[in-house]
Amino acid sequence: MPTTYDAVVIGAGHNGLTCACYLASAGLSVLVVDQYRMVGGMTVTEEITLPGFRNDLHAFGYQFANLSPVPQELGLADHGFELIRPEINFTQVHPDGGAISMHRAVEDTMASLTRHSMRDAATWHDLANDFVSLRQHVTDWMNGRPASFVQAMTAVAQMPHGMDEYRFELQSTRSWGNQTFDSEAARVFFGAFACHASVGPDDIGGAHLAWLFTTLIQDQGNRAVKGGMHNLSLALASYLKSKGGAIRTNARVQRISVSNGRAVGVVLADGEEIAVGKIVASAVDPRQLVVDFLGADVVGADLVQRIGKYEWGDAYLVIYLALDGPLTYHAGADAGRSAYVHPAPPSFQYLAQIYTECRSGMLPAQPLVVMCNDASVDPSRAPAGKAVMKLIAHNVPYDIKGDATGKISARTWDAAKEPYADHLINMLISTYVPDLKDRILKRVVHSPLDMERAIPSAVRGTVAHGAFLPYQLGSSRPIPELGQYRTPVSNIYMCASGSHPGGGVSMAPGRNAARIIVADLRTK
Repeated sequence: MPTTYDAVVIGAGHNGLTCACYLASAGLSVLVVDQYRMVGGMTVTEEITLPGFRNDLHAFGYQFANLSPVPQELGLADHGFELIRPEINFTQVHPDGGAISMHRAVEDTMASLTRHSMRDAATWHDLANDFVSLRQHVTDWMNGRPASFVQAMTAVAQMPHGMDEYRFELQSTRSWGNQTFDSEAARVFFGAFACHASVGPDDIGGAHLAWLFTTLIQDQGNRAVKGGMHNLSLALASYLKSKGGAIRTNARVQRISVSNGRAVGVVLADGEEIAVGKIVASAVDPRQLVVDFLGADVVGADLVQRIGKYEWGDAYLVIYLALDGPLTYHAGADAGRSAYVHPAPPSFQYLAQIYTECRSGMLPAQPLVVMCNDASVDPSRAPAGKAVMKLIAHNVPYDIKGDATGKISARTWDAAKEPYADHLINMLISTYVPDLKDRILKRVVHSPLDMERAIPSAVRGTVAHGAFLPYQLGSSRPIPELGQYRTPVSNIYMCASGSHPGGGVSMAPGRNAARIIVADLRTK
């Protein structure tokens, strides 16, 4: 094993591994280091509840990654990577037992919408076709370096109806829903998907995100990685090793050693320094890189102050379940066959109240709890006849200042997480899934604080390395000074969700950064 590596990648999440794979395939000697006991970052699958019950701890849906060239370019199928496409992508179930489902075929989705509005069904047909015509454009946008602000605005200004596009990119989900669909049920069915990125119905930019999420899923499917999302990271790690790359886990980075304006080493928490020959690529969150690994002495006090203003978004709480069998929904069998279930009334006001409570520091009385049907999509994740599920409570406060449920007096997450999980499960039982409690063999609750303790890049219990806000996207992600995967230190780069195109499983930040790194090395 060499004592000096051409490239050291900090963080073995799927983006860090992707970047490392392309650097290794370009002929560089590469080492990936990660503080966790296994590779994967936000793409890990573990038996967190009971033996034989495998939960995706964070990411479950394989969505934007459908547009990634990485699996084909790296031949990940030869390294154990396989996808499953469900027949039903997601379902929203209503308190009265009604439901709308997005099926694999757009005609079946239209049939589900027709129960509420014939016109909305026809509108969805047109929107889905619009995405198909724009798919290559979206693919190129995601898998390329972001345009500068001036370039982006010039392109919009030169487009036919460019100002309409500009308006749409900034429009709220509620505004778009009211403008586009007749029924509130259809408006919330499509609009609620923006909540997966902690974007509420009245937040700027929600419309574009909701449209992109839902049309992409209709076209490509809400797929899952067979055997668990971890198999994506394991396939990337296998490819990396086949190219001579190395991986070290249980290796927490303390700082990056910089001399004469260049990174020369990566210092671990135990004092060991790994020599760097050419570059360092960081797959951790932007704050950790700028403040902890570099600091004001290296990058300047102004940059440290600017990254201090970076917004992280709302936190999450997750309940992992081992179940004695599939659940029975009031809304019928389609919900049980869906990759995701959104249990919520067809009301923007309902969703808006969640954000009002969360952002006031309150435990929301009725948050949107996304039900991930891991074993319904992939039965291999649980013993025969059993099931695993993950419940994600979107939009909970990191610092608890009050309680909208009227039941929980605790103001720390260590004390509040179990009673709040009880409240959420009772809410689901009373309205949507009557047999949920009877089916639970074991549950494990992770609060926002638990998530941050396990993975420091889950800053304040978030999962996307920064909120989806118009001024934190594209070439401004995370901030303009760091918006092209580069940093003020000439041989240190960023390659994770804190860069374009942002959070979620896409492999795009890792691939995009690697291409820039290789081009820079060739130029130099």
